[in-house]
Amino acid sequence: MANRTTANILWFDELSRTDVDLVGGKSASLGELTSATNMPVPYGFATTTHAYREFMAITGVSDKIKALLNDIHDYEDAKELHTVCAQIRQLIMDHDMPASLTTEIKQAYAALAQKVGETMPFVAVRSSATAEDLPDASFAGQQESYLNIQGGDDIVQQIKACYASLFTDRATYYRHKQNFPHEQVALSATIQMMVSSQASGVMFSINVGNGDEKEIIIDSVWGLGEYLVQGTVTPDDFIVNKESLEILSKDITTKNIALKRLPNGGVAEQTLSTQQAKQPSLTDKQVIELAGYAKKIEKHYGCYMDMEFALDEKTGKIWIIQARPETVWSQKNKQLAKNNEVNMMPKNQEMHVLVKGLPASPGTASGIVRVIENTADINQFKEGEILVTSMTSPDWVPIMKKARAIITNNGGRTCHAAIVSREMQIPSIVGTASRGVAAMDVLKTGDMITVDAKNGVVYAGEETSILADNRQQPAAKEVSTDTEYFAPTATKVMMNLGDPELVEKYEHLPVDGVGLMREEFIWTSYIHEHPLYLISQGKAEKAINMLADGISKVVRAMGQRPVVLRLSDFKSSEYRNLKGGAEFEPNEPADLLGWRGASRYYDPKFIEAFKLELAAVKKVREEFGLTNLNVMLPFVRTIDEAKKVTEIMTAAGLVRSEDFKVYMMAEIPANIILADQFNQYIDGYSIGSNDLTMLLLGLDRNNDTVASLFDERNLSVKRAIAHLITTAHKDGKTVSICGQAPSQYPEFTEFLIKQGIDYVSVNPDMVKTTKHNVAHYEQRILLDKATGNGRQDPTNYQW
Repeated sequence: MANRTTANILWFDELSRTDVDLVGGKSASLGELTSATNMPVPYGFATTTHAYREFMAITGVSDKIKALLNDIHDYEDAKELHTVCAQIRQLIMDHDMPASLTTEIKQAYAALAQKVGETMPFVAVRSSATAEDLPDASFAGQQESYLNIQGGDDIVQQIKACYASLFTDRATYYRHKQNFPHEQVALSATIQMMVSSQASGVMFSINVGNGDEKEIIIDSVWGLGEYLVQGTVTPDDFIVNKESLEILSKDITTKNIALKRLPNGGVAEQTLSTQQAKQPSLTDKQVIELAGYAKKIEKHYGCYMDMEFALDEKTGKIWIIQARPETVWSQKNKQLAKNNEVNMMPKNQEMHVLVKGLPASPGTASGIVRVIENTADINQFKEGEILVTSMTSPDWVPIMKKARAIITNNGGRTCHAAIVSREMQIPSIVGTASRGVAAMDVLKTGDMITVDAKNGVVYAGEETSILADNRQQPAAKEVSTDTEYFAPTATKVMMNLGDPELVEKYEHLPVDGVGLMREEFIWTSYIHEHPLYLISQGKAEKAINMLADGISKVVRAMGQRPVVLRLSDFKSSEYRNLKGGAEFEPNEPADLLGWRGASRYYDPKFIEAFKLELAAVKKVREEFGLTNLNVMLPFVRTIDEAKKVTEIMTAAGLVRSEDFKVYMMAEIPANIILADQFNQYIDGYSIGSNDLTMLLLGLDRNNDTVASLFDERNLSVKRAIAHLITTAHKDGKTVSICGQAPSQYPEFTEFLIKQGIDYVSVNPDMVKTTKHNVAHYEQRILLDKATGNGRQDPTNYQW
């Protein structure tokens, strides 16, 4: 075999799923199915990414594309994006395929004809990009496919069209939103024998509506599957028990049209008879056969799978024409998924139901309806509205992220846009027409509605009980896949965050949550008024609402990842700068060691202000349903302070539990020395290495005169941390660090890991570096233990 890395053509049986860099996700997966399983796969070959890069280099198109993309000012401007992408696609189509590559493609087509025993076989030419079909990112379907193509010349042209489709509006926008550099994507074209499809469809080895991994979903339509993916036809929907292969439910729709092959090439829409339109597109026997394939493919790949199939109308044989890892539920909390039950009707039966449909992407939302019939009106859509349209076509992706929820007349739970809405964590209900009433016949622009996409129901007005009942649903945003690889680690890496407005900039970082959210930023940046002054002016509710809004912005953006809010730790001089502060604050020359942290919370002069903070936390957790919010107590000097403060919290309705954690900053030597006693009032510690170092070494960290003596790597600091971790772990408490030391000194991170720290929380600019450092040190520790030859640290960190 020729050098695979420089080959322009590779056959399916020469490929495996590890060959994504050579032939993209789709081609690699087809190769895996062909060479490593007994699945019935239509045979074919793939042009390689090397061939794509050769085309781009020889024609000079690559540099021109880069220049055009660099000129895009705003990817949210649909018109600008469309204009640039159209120019790029035309640029590609205007250049001829290099002669040598053309010859190789035609020779491969002739060889395929010989292998299958046909003179001029019809094939499907499908795009296969290097960024698609990966387990952690769904780029699938962003490029085009061309069906029922015959002859070498036409195949060459369609391969070039596939290259051009790498720069459709939706594909270009999607890569941009996923932070995936355009120049790092290359494209393979899959040339695969065309199935004469009586019926086609999509199946998942997990119920994508509710995340039940014990169920298989199969959606099918008459003819070719493109009308299912595009949402043109609402498919028949089958749910099968994965273990027993028993059909649990069938939802047979009226399928009036189908996309069919033409005898001389190409495809066309066909109107079906009334009788056929109402018939199931698959028999029970075929559904069970398909479910068996899904079960075997999942077992082979070792993860939830998204598969496509076709039923040959000539032979009755079922063909598997694609299989790729499912990307959404694979990344969600499995227990959360199991708790969601489709068809479980809401408790309040008196609420007014407007529309029902298929739950495509779980979640709940209330908002104003915006009905849009076609893409010409996309610019009318405003951020935060609920999109109502006839079908969720992939062309709508640029506005999908702006939507609070999505409702469609047509489409199934496995259409491409439904998959994208799940990935974006946007509540979505599709196929309402198949449930009796089309959404666009009932919902009008300007209507206020509540969408319960967990159960596929739309209610009139703002039903707060629905939002509360579903508060465990994932938030509308969740971490996006970063193209850089980060090895999984036992030590979690969290992020420190102050200003809530910055969460949009940093929410996509590969963090396990927010380990330190400083409440002070909300007061100084948004409220600007002293809490006691607000109370004196009768504006306590204003303070609660503004605090809750600021906190929830971060918590919601983190999805299911935990957020630890450090309750207020203003010093007197900082509080005095807020409006009205001078009336309530003492003049403390050394306020670093003065009236701060927990000592304020139970003080009669300040307790009412503290209760505002607790009310805001309770509002975020209970009213907003964001139960991933936890809190942390700063600067707790004594055991009695910890007792008093936690009692006040309990009285306010914030009770420690499995779902609500109360942490404490470990920044005073007393916190370390008496950790065995503090343990009874808290769930864990976060080491504030700045203050801890200051107090252990007896120096003011803000005093330049002694600044040179300030060093968190001092042995006294390390011994204190080692003792805290040991003492906390004895009582099942966790320990993290939110100080500057891990960001500034990588070797300090190694020390923390060796001591068994649970979390490391760093500033956003150090997240990626710390992720890599943690993985490196954990691997080094394991290797050293395995070989016994690792570098020894002679330091004794025990007291």
